[in-house]
Amino acid sequence: MTKTSGNENFYHAVSLSGGKDSSALLLLMMEKEMPIDCVLYADTGMEFPEMEAHIAKLDDLLYRERGIHIITLRHPHGFEWLMFDQPKQRPDCLERRARMGIPPQGNGWPGAKVRWCTGELKTRLIRKEVNRLKREKNALHYIGIAADETQRCKDDTSHRYPLVEWGITETQALQVCYNRGFDFGGLYEIYHRASCWCCPLNSMDNLRKIRIHHPELWARLRDMDNRARAIFGPGPLGQFKKDWSVERLEERFAREEKKGKT
Repeated sequence: MTKTSGNENFYHAVSLSGGKDSSALLLLMMEKEMPIDCVLYADTGMEFPEMEAHIAKLDDLLYRERGIHIITLRHPHGFEWLMFDQPKQRPDCLERRARMGIPPQGNGWPGAKVRWCTGELKTRLIRKEVNRLKREKNALHYIGIAADETQRCKDDTSHRYPLVEWGITETQALQVCYNRGFDFGGLYEIYHRASCWCCPLNSMDNLRKIRIHHPELWARLRDMDNRARAIFGPGPLGQFKKDWSVERLEERFAREEKKGKT
């Protein structure tokens, strides 16, 4: 436990999503010799390979600088189990599914209104561990929210938002990473956000680019979508994007490419 400038001892826990903002936060906290007792990272299992390499590179630096490793939190079963196999238990849910002819297990594709993936694979894991550290070690929680996203900050004295305090925007956070040799394997040169590659909330532009730059992930996405439609049918659970299956998107993108070459 590291002692602060006050009279009270705190345990300093940093959340790391892997993206530009939280990465910049960690890099700057190390540079500024701020106390860091642990770094928490929730691995969804659906990250780009370049992001996995970025986390490993950050971990190497953290160990060299502070002698600690990133603590990786994972759901015991993972994304595809939650999507296809998680048993439903609430009677009203089971009754509704029975009426609709939907199997009694699996969450199907996440959507804007039901983002079970974020809740199960990130938020709950981090929150549970942070709450434990608050109870047991009087932890302060450092979160990488940039100065141009202050609406995401919570009014809670146990949370700290150093990027906001320093006035560092999202654009500046990315430059902080680049200036220190962390280029995310070029992810931010291709995609606006380096979130999970299988996210249905990806923009059409991002999906086009996944098909081009990560064809192996695109093939896996197509297989997952075919499985979802076979299990859940044409409704929201089996629908990757409103009015669009991955196969139809592939046909659309191929037509666009062909038209662009003529």
